[in-house]
Amino acid sequence: MAPEPKVYLVGAGPGDPELLTLKGRRVLEQADCVLYDNLANPELLAFAPGAAERIYVGKKRSDHALSQEEICTLLVSKARAGKHVVRLKGGDPFIFGRGGEEAEALADAGIAFEVVPGVTTPLGIAAYCGVPLTHREHTSAVTFVTGHDTSAIDWGKIGHSETLVLFMGLTHAREIASELIAKGKAADTPAMAVRWATRPDQQTLVGTLATIADQADAARLKPPVTFVIGEVVRLRERLNWYEKLPLFGQRIVVTRAGNQAPEFSAKLRSLGAEPVEFPVIETVAPADARPLLEALAHLSRYDWLIFTSVNGVRFFLEALDGSPYDLRGLRARLCAIGPATRRALEALHLKVDLMPKEYVAESLVEAFAGEDLKGKRVLLPRAAVARDVVPVELRARGAEVDVVEAYRTIVPVHGAELAREVFARKPHWVTFTSSSTVKNFLALAGAEVLGGVRIASIGPVTSETVRMHGLRVDVEAGEHTLDGLIGALARG
Repeated sequence: MAPEPKVYLVGAGPGDPELLTLKGRRVLEQADCVLYDNLANPELLAFAPGAAERIYVGKKRSDHALSQEEICTLLVSKARAGKHVVRLKGGDPFIFGRGGEEAEALADAGIAFEVVPGVTTPLGIAAYCGVPLTHREHTSAVTFVTGHDTSAIDWGKIGHSETLVLFMGLTHAREIASELIAKGKAADTPAMAVRWATRPDQQTLVGTLATIADQADAARLKPPVTFVIGEVVRLRERLNWYEKLPLFGQRIVVTRAGNQAPEFSAKLRSLGAEPVEFPVIETVAPADARPLLEALAHLSRYDWLIFTSVNGVRFFLEALDGSPYDLRGLRARLCAIGPATRRALEALHLKVDLMPKEYVAESLVEAFAGEDLKGKRVLLPRAAVARDVVPVELRARGAEVDVVEAYRTIVPVHGAELAREVFARKPHWVTFTSSSTVKNFLALAGAEVLGGVRIASIGPVTSETVRMHGLRVDVEAGEHTLDGLIGALARG
């Protein structure tokens, strides 16, 4: 029997998508419909099934997609239509998130619901700005207050709190500071204003209760901004780790294929960057699978099997799985061009016999210098269009080399539309991990969008392709791997 429809009020956390709870992710993955806020990181929508309905119900000052009453009505109607609904809310649903009102509306309508807590914004600020909200030597009490309706707050009572966290107080910041000072709080109390806490574009200002409103005006801060007032702000100078990460604040375009981009993006994010995925390449099955299937039918006759990419391994195995044959026919020694390709083979419990010191075709050929290749049969499953350095050089040394198309790379259909979205806000870097990514990027986005954008290349072959198109390479990976590319970005 199918479970009854239910509404989940899910805290999306303060901004960093990795701060979503495991339960929050699980219910998102099962959702039929997602209603999401302006403050919920849109990256989290990727966890929902592709067929799930996604409805923006965000509220900004003087710009509400829906009123709160309309949101409650929509939650009820979607649940009554038999859908599992996730209401994705920035921070925590029950900390100034109006989750209580939505839960009441669902209870009144007899709709089953659950509340999934999230990391509330002050906790994100505390962690990512190096300002603990409580500290044995500075404070044992913290007060959360909203700055929407200043007349409804007893600022004299609130002002006695050792640490004060002010939500949504940007518009009335000067008035609130004056009230607190008038009610006895010291004007030189340390104060901090934080916009977009826990995200790579986190913006932090530090001053005093008397100056922080003027500083926010001078910096032209816009919502969402949260203020922290209290002696704990002094600890930021020692405990601020996030803004010291080597790539903090850097907006970096990732051009890898969609199924390969997340690994690279995660590594960039761990160093404080804002990865923007713009897949300019898509890997698909070969146009004619017969040559690869023929090679699989006679797998036992090969002495060497060479893989020059992770994609080569993946498509080779997919073709093998779809054929009448399996790895029991493999007697060849294995060569992998680099560590990622090696790991892909080792995941299959296969031992790699040879790997070049540098991860380019020329170095791969050099790695065979100590091998007698005369009369040896070599299978090279690779992309449809690739450099011929390896087969030409190995044949010159007496090997019989069968080059078969294991996959093709194509330009994604909707790439031009995505390009306009990605470059609406100028990135700091664009990364290229192959010559194909360079060519496809230029075909989709054009060279003009790269004005003022630095270019990072994974290696000399890719760099040469960049230069062939009249562009400058700003950094090139010393080790021609993703980790090498990230190292080059960090060195800048």
